[in-house]
Amino acid sequence: MPAAPRPSIAVMLSRGAVRRCPWCGDRRAYFTGWFAKQERCRSCGLSWRRDDVGFELGAATVNTIITFGLVIVGVGVSVALTLPEVPVAEIIVGLVIGALLVPVVVYPVSYTLWQAISLAMRPPSADELVPPEPSPPG
Repeated sequence: MPAAPRPSIAVMLSRGAVRRCPWCGDRRAYFTGWFAKQERCRSCGLSWRRDDVGFELGAATVNTIITFGLVIVGVGVSVALTLPEVPVAEIIVGLVIGALLVPVVVYPVSYTLWQAISLAMRPPSADELVPPEPSPPG
């Protein structure tokens, strides 16, 4: 089976941003549910962990950056829209709720985005792309 050509970094990041496999673009990729994931992409067979013990740390970092970024933007927009009488308590409550919900919503996206960044830094070798075995008819 010939190896697929290497996608550009922009393509891999855009695929990762919508929960697709950054390498092949398959939309079913790694997640079988919002939090449940499988070991390999269902299309190209690329493992999400790639023999990297600290993969989850990178995904958690992406999630934290997204969450903190949205909180900072939320503070700026909230203050700018409510000047000169800034309702501090209401803004804090809204931002705390957002800071608790955003990591849950962004969880799978953070994994596929980090996978895209990882693939851009270290492309997969041919033996990492193990095509999945076909399902038995039935």
